[in-house]
Amino acid sequence: MSAVEKRSVTIRGHRTSYSLEKPFYDDLGAIAAERKLTLAALVAEIDGTRPRDTNLSSALRLHVLDWAKRGAAL
Repeated sequence: MSAVEKRSVTIRGHRTSYSLEKPFYDDLGAIAAERKLTLAALVAEIDGTRPRDTNLSSALRLHVLDWAKRGAAL
């Protein structure tokens, strides 16, 4: 099992942090690369669309899960 790592990012001028296991972080990086975005830009995009009652770390994990499910369906 992968340990959770805390990371920091600046979103719209505001510094925040999120915690992800390495496999989620690696896949998030793959999604960003596939979309030709920086990781920070992808995190900001996900942050901007998440429900306010969902924390950022959970929203990032759910985004990776959705991406993986769509890939498996192809």
